Amino acid sequence: MFGLFKSRSTRPPPPAVTMLPMPAAKGAEHMLRRLEWTVIRRLDGMLQGDYRTLLRGTGLDLADLREYQHHDDVRHIDWNVTARLQIPHVRVFTEDREMAAWFLLDLSPSVDFGSSEQRKRHVSAEFVAVLARMLTRHGNRIGALLYGSGVDTVMPARGGRMHVLELLHNMQSRPLNQESGGTRLDELLHSAMGTIRRRSTVFVVSDFISAPGWEKPLGQLAQRHDVVAIRLLDPMELDLPDLGMVPIRDAETGEQLLVDTHDAGFRKRFARIAAQREADLRQAFAQSGVDTLELSTDDDLVQAVMRFADLRKRRSRLSGASAVMSTRAVAAG
Repeated sequence: MFGLFKSRSTRPPPPAVTMLPMPAAKGAEHMLRRLEWTVIRRLDGMLQGDYRTLLRGTGLDLADLREYQHHDDVRHIDWNVTARLQIPHVRVFTEDREMAAWFLLDLSPSVDFGSSEQRKRHVSAEFVAVLARMLTRHGNRIGALLYGSGVDTVMPARGGRMHVLELLHNMQSRPLNQESGGTRLDELLHSAMGTIRRRSTVFVVSDFISAPGWEKPLGQLAQRHDVVAIRLLDPMELDLPDLGMVPIRDAETGEQLLVDTHDAGFRKRFARIAAQREADLRQAFAQSGVDTLELSTDDDLVQAVMRFADLRKRRSRLSGASAVMSTRAVAAG
């Protein structure tokens, strides 16, 4: 809710980035190089090379079938062949090192909000830069769809550091958005369904401040791909402090209001509405069947990526346990 607003009582927003290729390219290079030294090097040690926890369910090609052996993954049992031959057989896969990850980037006006030094847009850019570079270093490909007031940029999936720099350049060189009349995330998700043909890992990076209707296409996208919702937020969107009389402006529509944040009743109503929105979001994510990572403007980026890696590991273990239970149920039947 509050993420739609920008307070005029805080410092003025930075000027729009001039659309000049060289300075923007240098800015992207500077950001990526800084993150490679301060974040990615730390993550290399903490993840201990286990970067594949960031991707799940992709990158495997069927190579052969053979009889089941002790300690084989039961999820790879081919039940049709097993029933036909009356002997358990498993599918043997070879690894496809050209796994693909796609970033669906919400760069609508509400993402420009930030109550402290960092805005949600900056947090989004750093997270995408780190994840994209970690993936492309190991031969994976990344693509992206960028959304402002609509889907205006589509970057095909490619590998390499230069492609990551191009993505950062496209994010940084965009001027701060003017009023857009409201965000429609369903447009971004529908566009992704028509663009991403091969099964991939899809990161939806957004604050999910949007007109309703995005929940169903998110679930449809998750049926075809491994989808992760990266939810951007700012602490002030959850808990409004006592700032006195504050003029605020809706970043999406331009509507201006004068709010008395000194009013305890107003702050309680705000907190209640924010809590309800949090509950609705979590329910929507759960019903869509997507993994979710909350990324705040006051987060430590290294810890955020580690939370994401831990989330993927837990989900992988749960999937394995579910497969075991299903196998036992079939055997018992």
